[in-house]
Amino acid sequence: MRPVRALIVDDSASMRAVLNRILSADPDIEVVGMAPEPHAARAMIKELNPDVITLDIEMPKMDGLSFLEKIMRLRPMPVVMCSTLTARGAEATVEALRLGAVDCIAKPTGNPLEIAQDASMLCRTVRNAGRASVRRSLAAPGPTAAAIRTPAGGFRDTVIAIGASTGGVEALFELLPRLPADCPPVLVVQHMPASFTGSFAARLDRECQVRVVEATDATPVVRGTVYIAPGGATHMELAGGRFGRIRLRAGDLVAGHRPSVDVLFRSVAELGSAAVGAILTGMGSDGAQGMLAMRQAGARTMSQSRESCVIYGMPRAAFELGAAEREISLSNMPEAILGACRN
Repeated sequence: MRPVRALIVDDSASMRAVLNRILSADPDIEVVGMAPEPHAARAMIKELNPDVITLDIEMPKMDGLSFLEKIMRLRPMPVVMCSTLTARGAEATVEALRLGAVDCIAKPTGNPLEIAQDASMLCRTVRNAGRASVRRSLAAPGPTAAAIRTPAGGFRDTVIAIGASTGGVEALFELLPRLPADCPPVLVVQHMPASFTGSFAARLDRECQVRVVEATDATPVVRGTVYIAPGGATHMELAGGRFGRIRLRAGDLVAGHRPSVDVLFRSVAELGSAAVGAILTGMGSDGAQGMLAMRQAGARTMSQSRESCVIYGMPRAAFELGAAEREISLSNMPEAILGACRN
């Protein structure tokens, strides 16, 4: 398998050098070029035909978001956003992921150990992006679709659990705004850096009829609310049954992640038939074992179809394990989830 061909776009010469050094040290990545701003990058894309672009958000002449929108509209391809860990950087990164960027990484900073950890994450993210499926139809989202109407009989007392990783932000921006304001509570684990989950929840909250919040420990789980697991430090679980509370707890990585979809799903499996689980696009297998526990306990389970995934990893693992009852396209996922919750 040939190396992933990467183009670095960043206005800082020192950051271009850092990124080049990190990526070039990985035998599965080839840095084919470096551009100081989008206009130069556009010419390099045509000449070098890279597999992946790493893109800075704040640049002169044209900011990264504007350039990303043009890329996804005119020449869709995997883009990894490089962001600073600031509130402004987090909000811009969430918008980039909504526009179709495959993933985001924090710019390498700190002491040698921290930079080494960032380097490992950067290389893994770029390698994964090289396998992503990016389509023009997913690149430039139009107006948010209207929420589905609550059925005449209402919803059962259920809890919805959703897991996602690479490509999941864009998928959740398509799925969650379709949920009506009185839908059953929704618990979401989306793999993303800790500094971004608050901005992610706030942005979703502005676009959804349901309330969307970053989860906090001991918060009661109520109808009409989506709880986004905080990134990085803790796992998120449901404690106390259908009318229980959020539990955030420290713990080792599970399936390579913290928070882990597997941990969330195993906690929700205790509800049996009062639970509904969905696995969306993402690399790896996090969530497959937890979803199997849910299905064996009587929950309704589903995974995103290959054709609608950015990366068909987590859904594939769940389906091949027999954890997901069926595969469903992203466009049909909201109806399927709500249908499983109807009285």
